[in-house]
Amino acid sequence: MHANRVSQLIPFVQVADVARSIAFYELVGFEVSDTYVHEGVLDFAALAGGDARTMLVRAAGLIDAPEQRVRFYLYADDLDALRVHLLSKEVSVGPIVDGSPGPRREMTVHDPDGYCLMIAEGYVE
Repeated sequence: MHANRVSQLIPFVQVADVARSIAFYELVGFEVSDTYVHEGVLDFAALAGGDARTMLVRAAGLIDAPEQRVRFYLYADDLDALRVHLLSKEVSVGPIVDGSPGPRREMTVHDPDGYCLMIAEGYVE
């Protein structure tokens, strides 16, 4: 490892309600690894799922989903099973489509704050 390079990138996402976002991200396989409560309010959570990581922080203001400038790209071993699971939890999920030139199968899901998650099958290195 080189001392002058970063070694990881973990999205740090502002959300309206940390608990609500935790519940959503648990549906796609994340688990809570840390939380922080400030003055009785859940302000922060760190989540992990396999090699994926993200952090959630309670936003100081409104979230404007149309103005978001980030999308999350995730990978799942069994896209069909994940889609069925999310639909059974009444999560709105797009159809599985051809993601060429990337993975051949992917779908779109939006989290409670409107952030776009592109979930592909498998992992391309």
